[in-house]
Amino acid sequence: MEKIGTGTWIQHGDLNKRVYLMKLAKQDCPQIIQEINELANRKQYSKIFCKVPQSMAPYFTANGFIVEAQIPRFFSHSETVFFMSKFPDPDRLLSIETQQLNQLSSLLRETKAIDKETLGENNYIVKMLKENDCKNISSVYERVFESYPFPIHDPDYILQTMNNAVRYFGIEHKGKLIALASAEMDRQAQNAEMTDFATLPDFRGKGLALKLLASMEEQMKQEDVKTLYTIARLNSAGMNKTFLRLGYSYCGTSLKNTNISGKIESMNIYYKHV
Repeated sequence: MEKIGTGTWIQHGDLNKRVYLMKLAKQDCPQIIQEINELANRKQYSKIFCKVPQSMAPYFTANGFIVEAQIPRFFSHSETVFFMSKFPDPDRLLSIETQQLNQLSSLLRETKAIDKETLGENNYIVKMLKENDCKNISSVYERVFESYPFPIHDPDYILQTMNNAVRYFGIEHKGKLIALASAEMDRQAQNAEMTDFATLPDFRGKGLALKLLASMEEQMKQEDVKTLYTIARLNSAGMNKTFLRLGYSYCGTSLKNTNISGKIESMNIYYKHV
């Protein structure tokens, strides 16, 4: 993670071979585009992935970026965000998941939204996790993900994010953490990314991600968040169905974007206004 310009935040590294412009300060545009291009060239990264306010998008389009997805009313429930990408090395696109992309339309067509009330009661209770849970959180992530775009295997990183507007939610069974997820809030922009879903293998297929997401949504409403979104693995039909079943809208696919579970994968983007 690195702050550049007057207030723009990026994340970059060799794991994803990517520059991720996570938050753009409008006063840094358009000069920031040259800076991230030079960084990608210097580090030999093969993708640049940017979250761009609509008013700044023409600068990126003029520089060769393409729109992979967009979410309306993303910033403070008013301005659209464009997820824009550039591939300095076009070879990154040679191994896209053609079969999964072809199956995506069927998944979107056939998955129906459900009423959250139908989730029912069971023995699994969702709770917000605290600082003393950091070691258990990182332990679950270490068991579930061979690799991840952020250092969630590190308890110190988990603690750092907890202190920076990230809420972690978990489900325990017999005192043991078995499933969790997080909501990364941008309070100023009133949006949150619903992310980092992980369930231990022995407890999959029980709808725990649905229960987590439903509880997270209620907490985000209390925190005055207006727009929820996620960047979900194209290769995970179950995770895509989770968001579709709770009424999220598909808005695009970011190709070969994220190193997760040992390889760089394409990611689907969904959103919901609450």
